[in-house]
Amino acid sequence: MSTLAATSSSLDARTLQHDDFLFLSPDNSLHARGCYAALPAAVADGGYLQGDVQQQVKALFARARQDGIARPLLVGAIPFDKRQPARLFVPQQSRWFARDALQHEVLPATPIRARQIREVPEHDTFCQMVSAGVAATRSGELNKIVLSRLLDIDTDQPLDSIRLLLQLNQQNPWSYNFHVPLEQGALLGASPELLLHKQGNHIVSQPLAGSARRSDDPVEDQRLRRTLMASAKDRHEHRLVTDDIQRVLAPRCRTLTIPDTPELLSTPVLWHLATRVQGEVLDPQENALSIACLLHPTPALCGVPFEAARDRIAQLEPFTRGLFGGIVGWCDDEGNGQWVVTIRCGEVRQNRVRLFAGAGIVPDSQPVSEWHETGVKLSTMLRAFGLRQDQECAA
Repeated sequence: MSTLAATSSSLDARTLQHDDFLFLSPDNSLHARGCYAALPAAVADGGYLQGDVQQQVKALFARARQDGIARPLLVGAIPFDKRQPARLFVPQQSRWFARDALQHEVLPATPIRARQIREVPEHDTFCQMVSAGVAATRSGELNKIVLSRLLDIDTDQPLDSIRLLLQLNQQNPWSYNFHVPLEQGALLGASPELLLHKQGNHIVSQPLAGSARRSDDPVEDQRLRRTLMASAKDRHEHRLVTDDIQRVLAPRCRTLTIPDTPELLSTPVLWHLATRVQGEVLDPQENALSIACLLHPTPALCGVPFEAARDRIAQLEPFTRGLFGGIVGWCDDEGNGQWVVTIRCGEVRQNRVRLFAGAGIVPDSQPVSEWHETGVKLSTMLRAFGLRQDQECAA
């Protein structure tokens, strides 16, 4: 077997296949093909260097190098609940390219015909979930909980996941856009949230918590922007996330910088409160997978305290999240890597797609407002399908 990691100046989208792994980053982008070996395990202990997962990854990398893969990588997706099986594998081939060198024609948002659209849960049940979450935060049981909903869409024809990814990338050129092959389908999305980027001993994380819709009216858009920055509720929600990241990273870093005040990050449909965290790790044996597993899931996707929030999510949500709310990314054999949070995403399987969106619940949260917020978040994926939010609601 003669396979290697190559650097390519460009990537022709016409050569992409539906079982390819793609990770389109504002930094370096990755295209991987073929499965040399899968990691057949959950990653519950993936944050511990002496744990089973880390030892299995080391063994896979060593075997891959012996078989001619010069720079092996581990790529794929980790579920929201790390106790569930991950979708991680060492690809047979991989290459790096600049995202602006992805060559493809300008794609119109080809509308799909939705035969059926189902909200899981429906509006009233979701609002009851949020009310229960608010009650748990007001009672002191939780400081925060993230509750989510799904949109199941049946279409009149099979969906092309690669074309959908290209449309997502075209519409969201600054997000971390990904395509993870699944059995008879793919997980794809346009995540704005960087969990971890590790290069050498340097690490960066940019958590998001607290958001507001954007407006096509520039004056109104700026008003919404200012309102979000001044929102005590959203600043509190955001601080819970950055405090938890500091708790995890501080013992493992020689230096750690966390700004006191968040900044604003924008997507085509939302304003987000964001904080750019940077540090230098103490232990050179730490790798992108180990640190990502320690951080995941942050309070931006689960809640505080972690175990209590996770258990309440399982009680309240009428579905299992699976890969939704997890992380997607890669780690190389030198410990470098990048992992993003699996949001603004969907699973595509033939003529069915399942979309996911969640909202952070704190004592001041309002159920109807959280329903609308998740609706705006769903619109990132709906736009790639050529659907608008009003069409989705009317369907």
